[in-house]
Amino acid sequence: MTRSLKVASVLSWISLLFWGLNVISGILGSLTAFNPLILVMLVILASIPLHSYAAIQLHKSIRRPEIKLSHQTPSGIRFVGLVALMIGFLFLLGGMIMSKNAAEMLATAREQGFMKEMYDRITVDDLRRYGYLAMVLGLITVVNVILNLRLLRWYYLVHQSDASKRDESQ
Repeated sequence: MTRSLKVASVLSWISLLFWGLNVISGILGSLTAFNPLILVMLVILASIPLHSYAAIQLHKSIRRPEIKLSHQTPSGIRFVGLVALMIGFLFLLGGMIMSKNAAEMLATAREQGFMKEMYDRITVDDLRRYGYLAMVLGLITVVNVILNLRLLRWYYLVHQSDASKRDESQ
């Protein structure tokens, strides 16, 4: 379990820093552009750093049993984790599709003529790299959520057995 805790801690910190900074910069950018649609998308993406923060609190409570876990943290890990899991799967699938069909996607984007000057500079290799990056980010998110759900279940099993031992001794 200690290996799972270490891996989950590293992945949680990576997710918290990467997604947190991107969500904050996206919120600031959408406020300057006055685009409420981007805000809605960012609220959904904010589930990843929220889940990571709750997971870090769980890890702290596992490492130091004297620090009690808040009563809201387990539900945050579960419910926000499911949203983060779906986003991770979407990034993983989108990255696979993008890396496999990069040439066709770039040709379609160029034909549509939307933001033409941007698509003239992007190459097929660039689009493949973006796909690989999306796959890595999706994989990090999915593995992080699954590990933290397992750690939460383990935490409850340990604390349930501790409570039953205390009841038997009284």
